[in-house]
Amino acid sequence: QIFNQHNAEAPNLEQAFHRMAQMEPNLDHDIPWFLLPSYWAKMVVALISFLCFANSYDGDFVFDDSEAIINNKDLRAETPLGDLWYHDFWGSKLSSNTSHKSYRPLTVLTFRMNYLFAGGFYPVGFHVINIILHCTISVLMVDVFSILLGGLQFTNKGRRLNLAPKSSLLAALLFAVHPVHTECVAGIVGRADLLCALFFLLSFLGYCKAFRENMASFILTGKEGHTFSVFWVLVSVVLGAIAMLCKEQGITILGLNAVFDALVINKINLLELIRKLLYKDKSLENAGLLRKGLLFRITLLMCGGASILYIRWRIMGTGPPAFTEVDNPASFADSLFVRAINYNYYYSLNAWLLLCPWWLCFDWSMGCIPLIKSVSDWRIIALAALWFCLIGLICQALCSEDSHKRRILTLGLGFLIIPFLPASNLFFRVGFVVAERVIYLPSIGYCILFTYGFSLLSKQAKKKKILAVAVLGVLLVNVMRCALRSSQWRSEEQLFRSALSVCPLNAKVHYNVGKNLADKGNQSAAIKYYREAVRLNPKYVHAMNNLGNILKERNELHEAEELLSLAVQIQPDFAAAWMNLGIVQNSLRRFEEAEQSYWTAIKHRKKYPDCYYNLGRLYADLNRHIDALNAWRNATVLKPEHSLAWNNMIILLDNTGNLAQAEAVGREALELIPNDHSLMFSLANVLGKSQKYKESEALFLKAIKANPNAASYHGNLAVLYHRWGNLDLAKKHYEVSLKLDPMAPGTKENYNLLRRKLEQLQKKGG
Repeated sequence: QIFNQHNAEAPNLEQAFHRMAQMEPNLDHDIPWFLLPSYWAKMVVALISFLCFANSYDGDFVFDDSEAIINNKDLRAETPLGDLWYHDFWGSKLSSNTSHKSYRPLTVLTFRMNYLFAGGFYPVGFHVINIILHCTISVLMVDVFSILLGGLQFTNKGRRLNLAPKSSLLAALLFAVHPVHTECVAGIVGRADLLCALFFLLSFLGYCKAFRENMASFILTGKEGHTFSVFWVLVSVVLGAIAMLCKEQGITILGLNAVFDALVINKINLLELIRKLLYKDKSLENAGLLRKGLLFRITLLMCGGASILYIRWRIMGTGPPAFTEVDNPASFADSLFVRAINYNYYYSLNAWLLLCPWWLCFDWSMGCIPLIKSVSDWRIIALAALWFCLIGLICQALCSEDSHKRRILTLGLGFLIIPFLPASNLFFRVGFVVAERVIYLPSIGYCILFTYGFSLLSKQAKKKKILAVAVLGVLLVNVMRCALRSSQWRSEEQLFRSALSVCPLNAKVHYNVGKNLADKGNQSAAIKYYREAVRLNPKYVHAMNNLGNILKERNELHEAEELLSLAVQIQPDFAAAWMNLGIVQNSLRRFEEAEQSYWTAIKHRKKYPDCYYNLGRLYADLNRHIDALNAWRNATVLKPEHSLAWNNMIILLDNTGNLAQAEAVGREALELIPNDHSLMFSLANVLGKSQKYKESEALFLKAIKANPNAASYHGNLAVLYHRWGNLDLAKKHYEVSLKLDPMAPGTKENYNLLRRKLEQLQKKGG
């Protein structure tokens, strides 16, 4: 009877508890916002987050996508899956000195799945997955913000109550439409941040589930239980590990779970706890640390985190990542003062991007943000403003008498600061100055603080509707800004040019604009931007190398040599610059210097097929035929599909009368590259000279089918027919060749000879 009576009263207890919870301080009481059922709130958030970034779905591979996806061998089926666990994000071995140590195997695995399902490098599938991930994360934010802003409460049936439906919807919308997230969503490489955020949030929600029975016990008995689920705590640790395998920031969720446990589950007053610790208060055991199992749960989190970091350290090795001064100039400053002051300035810039995400740039390095070197620099004001705001918020979070205010401010600051710590330069040097992608997780804290600030303003304001309209305006402007920024990320040209107005002092921006123009064949405009990149950063060796290449092609050899010589002087192990310098020296007929440059390039890059190819050309010019053949053979061993090296071997052997060897090399090449029409053409020439006319004809016709507008193909086929005695076909192909290229060498003379022969035959026949 007692048991039945208890069950009958349970619903009343639940309703009473819900009313009691609503009577506690609650942001929703003051916020003039929409109240929607949970399902509809999530639908609205999903739809708006989709609208923000939908126009990026058909964008190209841009910026870092080339290295992380197109040039990453880990995406291809021939690479064993096991290699992903020993390679970094860019496909390099973690043990390599050049590795950035960015260990994200699960993110690379999703890229590989995209590649395999699409059957190649088609960017649409990659972009669609990114958009879906952001929409999913934004929907999860409704649940996360309802806990962070309204507290964690469950019904007696284990269903979680949303005690802040209006404020959680507002915060989730702020997150979904924040323009600073564009890099993560529209840039495919941002998948790492999206996957990390997804498992980060799942870890947090899993940790909250550990207290479901505890909260249900409170509803049934009116007393807070001490039980929790070890299983869900461990699930949270595993999900945190998965988040870290997507991106390094994921590990920080374990620390945030501990903070949440202390503040929300154990309701610890941090200032009071600090006082008790300092004065060794005997009532410390009543603070809830031991009574509710907090220390045990924190021990589980710490052990899990330490195990994850140890395993990661064992896989990665102890070597630090290889970054250069241009990546992060402040971290290379000799003065501790200069380093500290610039790091803090970078923090203020990140805070400004959250507050006013209008000036966005794909890259903030290379002079975009000049170093602060003295306290007289006016930018010190930004540091002062940042710390003034942070100290004010921290004081309120610690000292306020309002426990609700303390909890929200501490959680807001925790989610703002803790996920940012891996990018802060405090524990290790990072490879960037400011990166919009690393603010994806910290923006959760910003949304909490913004929503809380809005509730305080609404509480004081007489005309609350005006405030609501203002916030709606902010959301609308952010949606428009997201759409505009997403369109800029659709192509490299738009992306790079958009950065010129934001970071005009950034040498890398000018370099990338120049490279994009050069790829499109606009060399004159590319030279202008490359020169500006070198002017802004006189040690920018990649800009020097590319500018030297263009000048070489324009036959401005002396300036090209100066630039390339300076590049290898600045960076002696820059193999590409050594090779290009060798090409220029070869063109200037300084053969010994060119040979030395080629071998220096090979010394710094052992597997360098293009350099062996150019070395072979040098030897061919010097009539060192055996050396040339050996160099080209090395090129084809390192890169079996190196068509130019194969072709040059065939041509050299043909020209030196080694027809049998030329034929053997040609057949070997066509087995490896069966659809290369230039190889078909070269082998057809050899077969024709060997009087294998039928086979030669078949190869010529196949080459012409693949490339019908090549005058030399028709001309040489005509010569074959001429030798073979098929004069009508010879005449036909001579005429096609001359039509395609009236100045084709030898073709006109051969055609005239054929015409005279045909005239003689006609006279004899007449």
